[in-house]
Amino acid sequence: MERIYITTPLYYVNAEPHLGHTYTTVVADTLKRYYRSIGYDAFLLTGTDEHGDKIAQAAAASGTEPKAYADRVSELFRLTWDTCGIAYDHFIRTTDDYHKQFVQSVLQKIYDAGDIYFGEYGGFYCYGCERFYTEKELVGGKCPDHQKAPDYISEKNYFFRMSKYQQLLIDALQSTPGLIRPERYRTEVLAFLREPLEDLCISRPISRLQWGIALPFDSNYVTYVWFDALLNYVSALAHRGGDSLASLWPKANHLIAKDILKPHGIYWPTMLMAAGLPLYDHLNVHGYWNMDSGKMSKSLGNVIRPLEMKARFGMDAFRYFLLREMAFGQDAKFSEEALVTRINADLANNLGNFVSRALAMQQKYFDGVVQPLGAIWPAEDQELRDKFAQAENELKDYMKELHFHRALEAIWSALDHANRYIVQTAPFTMIKDAEKKARVGAVLHHLLEVVRTLARVLAPFMPDTAVELRDLLAVGVDSLKAPWGRGFVAGHKINPPKVLFPRIETDAKK
Repeated sequence: MERIYITTPLYYVNAEPHLGHTYTTVVADTLKRYYRSIGYDAFLLTGTDEHGDKIAQAAAASGTEPKAYADRVSELFRLTWDTCGIAYDHFIRTTDDYHKQFVQSVLQKIYDAGDIYFGEYGGFYCYGCERFYTEKELVGGKCPDHQKAPDYISEKNYFFRMSKYQQLLIDALQSTPGLIRPERYRTEVLAFLREPLEDLCISRPISRLQWGIALPFDSNYVTYVWFDALLNYVSALAHRGGDSLASLWPKANHLIAKDILKPHGIYWPTMLMAAGLPLYDHLNVHGYWNMDSGKMSKSLGNVIRPLEMKARFGMDAFRYFLLREMAFGQDAKFSEEALVTRINADLANNLGNFVSRALAMQQKYFDGVVQPLGAIWPAEDQELRDKFAQAENELKDYMKELHFHRALEAIWSALDHANRYIVQTAPFTMIKDAEKKARVGAVLHHLLEVVRTLARVLAPFMPDTAVELRDLLAVGVDSLKAPWGRGFVAGHKINPPKVLFPRIETDAKK
């Protein structure tokens, strides 16, 4: 059996779930559902990153202990994904005992191999990024992400010999073009690697930070948050036991936003090399969601919260917008106006209206009972079937490359053809001629095959809608696998139509 291991980043518990978290998680969920649908053993991991300076500071600001603070926010992430219907297989926390033990075992292994050493370092430290910056990495003397001047810190710490693995990483990136994708991000990492790679400071003295995993070889220090959090991708599989590590890790597909490319594209693969583990299969990098005011931020008050979107618009409509609007790897703009436009045009007017028309005619003309297909299919019937077969073939290619927007465009292109098929065959006119009633029954049968196909191909993207379509057709999951024309047994009766996506009236229409 083919396998795929899909991971989201571990979301830092200094912020509550927002649009950026949701997009990555929806993409991961969609991939898992898609690969499961084509017979893969697909495993999805998500969770929370809970150690480090920022968490200690956030906990202190809220008047709680770091663990209590992390417990609250981590549970909020878990509850959010559960409420949003995310089908994750395991939720990991970096405060889980098994993870802490795994991190310490890897640290000890790398230390024993001589790839961790003690030294003194002075540098510009950004508490927001929780890492040191060189002067040339700063923009106008400020952290490029947080627009704040970092503090200069000089202290004794432990260092990972990351520079030792620079050429090995370059060789891996050059020999395996798909290791980081889209290509622009692989190019970005290779450009960074043209300069000598410095060793990585991987500890913090407990005199400055106590909230972290203690180094197994020196209890006066805790582990740098990235050397802790990145190991979750492997510790979760080791904890699962059996052959999980051996069978799933080689098929690892990480999903991240571009702001954490450097840790995942440089720190993580060199850590894996030092630990004697193979590299991930793919590091998949997406862009930012922006608003008219620029990048979303809590301080600007323009954070989009997933549970609010679900309550107002429905989770499937929100998922559809996210997957259709962003070309994976590029930035995209979020606005409620664009979301409402997509819902009204694509979901209410197109998908919802098509399903409603097809089922309404089936009820009106045949009391919901599916009629037989003719022995010979006219050209327009064959063309309709072929359009959806083409869409499914395109879907396979697009999903391999994470082109979710193209995959949905292919499905909607076939749906557009199905709407034209209704106009072309005009069953509402033919039914007036008693001699053409059998042909009307065949046309409607083909329309129901469209709905059945939609229930199958939309399931990874819009799982709740797929279930509703199956319920309307009164069929089970297994029936979705049947070839076109064989999905309904003789005498099968469907259910009456219902509104799948109510049209949202805008102020201009009121």
